[in-house]
Amino acid sequence: MSLHPTLQPYADAWTHSIDAISELLQPLAEAEWNRRTPCPGWSVRDVVSHVIGLDCEMLGDPRPIHTLPRDLFHVTNDHQRYMEMQVDVRRHHTAPEMTSELEYVIIRRNRQLRNESRDPGTKVRGPLGSELTLEESMRRHAFDVWMHEQDLRAALGRPGNLDSPGAHVARDVLLSELPRVVAENAQAPRSSAVVFDVHGPLEFLRTIRVDIQGRGTLETAPALGPAATLTLDWETYVRLACGRVTPESVSDRLKTEGDPDLTAAILRNFTVTQ
Repeated sequence: MSLHPTLQPYADAWTHSIDAISELLQPLAEAEWNRRTPCPGWSVRDVVSHVIGLDCEMLGDPRPIHTLPRDLFHVTNDHQRYMEMQVDVRRHHTAPEMTSELEYVIIRRNRQLRNESRDPGTKVRGPLGSELTLEESMRRHAFDVWMHEQDLRAALGRPGNLDSPGAHVARDVLLSELPRVVAENAQAPRSSAVVFDVHGPLEFLRTIRVDIQGRGTLETAPALGPAATLTLDWETYVRLACGRVTPESVSDRLKTEGDPDLTAAILRNFTVTQ
């Protein structure tokens, strides 16, 4: 195996999630492909189209030449338009067409990963012409595919894999955004701390400390006398951070202590994915 050890966890997470998605789709009747998912405006078919499109771009395939309809209410910015292209071009594909394309893409991606010998720091193409390292690209991709596995599970009533390899990647991706959420977006007071106590299939306790300059850092040590504490289960944490639910809709699964204005500001700014 030529894959760099730093990249292996992301390859393993992707493999686990994409195989789970493939397994979820096999028994579906045609009508079930039209079920709504937690992604605004996207059905099961649309989410699978998006996953296929993500992997096609990881393979370096050219993007489809396609004009989007003007009446897609959920498409409001350039990033969403970019992502919608791979989805809309497949909107009328049948279930057999979708599953066969997914299987072919999985075969090609597995071959690509077997032959991947580049350094993790190699620059690669990202969305909208951006440039990022191969490591960050694979990390983000593993997170995206796991999250969309969860979207499909929610739509199909098949919960699971909340502690899979992809879940661990997702935890680290989402935690890396917390200092910005707390210190910059929610404007937590300087020289303060905010604690996140998460339970469920993935359990962790993390503290965001805000220094005298207003910069936030992520720590594993608990804080004495934090300005605020948020306690919630892992699934709710993910759904909030990825914009699948609003804080109001899951208030019964959230416990907040400390400064109510600060906790409200954190929850208002909790979504970190586009």
